[in-house]
Amino acid sequence: MSSIRKQTIISSALVYIGFIIGAINTYFYAKNGMFTTAEYGLTRVFFDFGQVMFTFASLGIIPVIYKFYPYYKDNLPKHKIDLVTWAMVTALIGFVLVALAGWYFEPLVIRKYTRTSPLIVQYYYLMFPFALGMLLFSVLEGFCWAVHKTVQSNFLKETVLRLFTTVFIMLFYFKWINFKQFIELFSLLYSIIFIFLLIYLYRVNELHFTIKVSRVTRKFWKKIITMQSFVFGGVVIATLAATVDGIIIAGFQGLAAVGVFGLAQYAANIIQVPQRSIQSISAGVLSKAWKDKDLKEINRIYHRSSINLLLLGLIIFGNVWLNAAHGMHVLHLQKEFEAGLGVILVLSFARIIDAGTGVNGLVIGTSMLWRFEFFSQLILIVLRLPLTYYLIKNYGIIGSAFAELTAYTAYNYVRFEFLRRKFNMQPFNLKTLYSLLLAFGGYFVCYFLFDGMDGWTGIILRSAVFSAIMLGGVFYLELTPDAMQLYHSWRNKRK
Repeated sequence: MSSIRKQTIISSALVYIGFIIGAINTYFYAKNGMFTTAEYGLTRVFFDFGQVMFTFASLGIIPVIYKFYPYYKDNLPKHKIDLVTWAMVTALIGFVLVALAGWYFEPLVIRKYTRTSPLIVQYYYLMFPFALGMLLFSVLEGFCWAVHKTVQSNFLKETVLRLFTTVFIMLFYFKWINFKQFIELFSLLYSIIFIFLLIYLYRVNELHFTIKVSRVTRKFWKKIITMQSFVFGGVVIATLAATVDGIIIAGFQGLAAVGVFGLAQYAANIIQVPQRSIQSISAGVLSKAWKDKDLKEINRIYHRSSINLLLLGLIIFGNVWLNAAHGMHVLHLQKEFEAGLGVILVLSFARIIDAGTGVNGLVIGTSMLWRFEFFSQLILIVLRLPLTYYLIKNYGIIGSAFAELTAYTAYNYVRFEFLRRKFNMQPFNLKTLYSLLLAFGGYFVCYFLFDGMDGWTGIILRSAVFSAIMLGGVFYLELTPDAMQLYHSWRNKRK
């Protein structure tokens, strides 16, 4: 667990640097006199459409990389591993099919969005290079997960990507480029970091392309295709569930509403930063543990991920929700964004539930019973799509947040029950309850102590006191062994 902990700390630090940069970008997006809410909403739709196109184009190949790589590594020298070659070929074939489908369905997009979201129609074809870059980068990212180079891929995806976004925003801010040129540059973001990752993996001698079919591929190709077909269905479902909000909101309420929802979603997604780091790092470790039938190690990773992610999620949520409304006023954001405050709260609850159940999806997905992950995702989409459509149509963006909370609660419960019944694994104990009570108490202490205190002074005091209460409680109650181990490691280094 120490290697996972070390990489998680490094990755989380890099990702949070990226989020700080992203927060600056979001500030410029939302600041009066910069971008309109519709223009900001378009950048969010790029991610939603791009994610959908990339998912269909991937044909389910990316999880196959880190699932089967241990078998290639144990049986072949590096230069004969052909897994990444065939993954790239598969992805490119998939993208050609998706591009053809996008061209064929363009009239439908025009009919759907011309009235409510004309910018989508205007810049529709720029979403394709955006999706292609996302696809190629994600293939190499999956390989990084397999070879334990997650810090580097996370740095590019979470930090460098946002730095380039900042550069493009500044070019627009100083009127060196117009909005059309900004979007053209924006569409190349993932292509830029893909090139960086490609060069890095080649220089550290991890990446080799060979068209010769290896004996491992010949042995496992039927299992790979079987897994790929199930994974493809599951990944498509998960992606639709994650991106359907912006697409449906754009259709009913326009890009301005997407912009408001996007800002709220960004604030809530800060809770997921540690989760994203530990998932990328745990994928390769769990795959090897299942291969070696090391259930004790798997259970330990499952339990530790649950309590650690829950605590980190609660600390982040408390800081975000205590200061969300005050922050909008202090930063002089456009008034329209205040409509997203309720969305931040509801989405934050969904993120905490998802984080608190640990890496349950990866535990299932890297096991021999990975097919169940597909069936659990069917439950997710069956709930998510009709709920989202109905609630957005009748209640606006807050309806989308409640649809996500409901669907992801049910989704995680099903996965929790599967692991509990099948492997007698469940990540919760009394310390889970203590963590929730600690956060609940810390929140109300800060709320009543600093109620009515506006400006940066109030934000700093609320954040400092809440964080101190949480961190003090974590150590005093010994809520996670990782915290104590980090403390002892730090103390030994000081001696």
